[in-house]
Amino acid sequence: MVAEKSLNLHGSIVALVTPMHADGNIDWETLQSLIDWHITEGTHAFVIGGTTGEANTLLTDEHIELFVRGVEMVKGRVPVIGGTGSNSTTETVRLTQQAQRSGVDACLLVVPYYNRPSQNGLYEHFRMIAHEVNVPQILYNVPSRTIVSLELDTIVQLAQIDNIVGIKESSGDIEFAQAIMQHTPPPFTLYSGDDATAMAAMLVGARGTISVVANIVPATSSQLCESAINGNKEQANQFNDTLVPLYNGLNVEANPIPVKWALSQMSRIPTGIRLPLTPLQTQYHSQMQAALSIAGIDITN
Repeated sequence: MVAEKSLNLHGSIVALVTPMHADGNIDWETLQSLIDWHITEGTHAFVIGGTTGEANTLLTDEHIELFVRGVEMVKGRVPVIGGTGSNSTTETVRLTQQAQRSGVDACLLVVPYYNRPSQNGLYEHFRMIAHEVNVPQILYNVPSRTIVSLELDTIVQLAQIDNIVGIKESSGDIEFAQAIMQHTPPPFTLYSGDDATAMAAMLVGARGTISVVANIVPATSSQLCESAINGNKEQANQFNDTLVPLYNGLNVEANPIPVKWALSQMSRIPTGIRLPLTPLQTQYHSQMQAALSIAGIDITN
């Protein structure tokens, strides 16, 4: 029996940070606070344990506990997606199985990094995970981090597999995103993974964005997504214009360094982050403070 092809997932999907104490231990109490705040502000779904959640610094047991606790904290109010991808097919299968047992609604699978597999290798990687784990799965194409990128023909092939339900496309190439949507049959769904071009992607048919900036401005992100998905370009532009400085600021250092700094300045999370990631360099603080101000966030207190 295969997973249901259709997954009711749309809008502002936050790629949630993993809050940590100064010593690097996960702050579970703050995680609950973040989840409740996001749901109140209109966030449509969560990705837990992904790139922004520092997945590659988590121990396997921590990663699994993050899924279990995250699902418990959300309490079915919105969908939860577990970030389970890695550059090992066997390890990805195991983690995806554990995420399924925890009760996630879907899993997000990044293109294997470092190994530089061929397109056939990528196809076989994702095909095997889909065969072994009966849970809805979303491909994650992010060539800036993985070097290798899924090509259109490979995506089209993978879209035929019953429990591969969509793709997070993070290259920022709108023409490529349109080609994916044109050549893959519904209900296979495209989600933007690039904040700076997310509005444009949604205006041409993407069903939402898996977003970093939504960590900071969940209400604005939600309103932007709803406007763009509904084709209200003027309103979407109004929301988007206030976020452009944040899009730029969140790229001054590797994600999630800037977004965790911003959230700590907003008193939403402690300052903890794990090596080899380090706190945001002071030379970027003024830029981030200005971006937050333009987005309507007061951090003077």
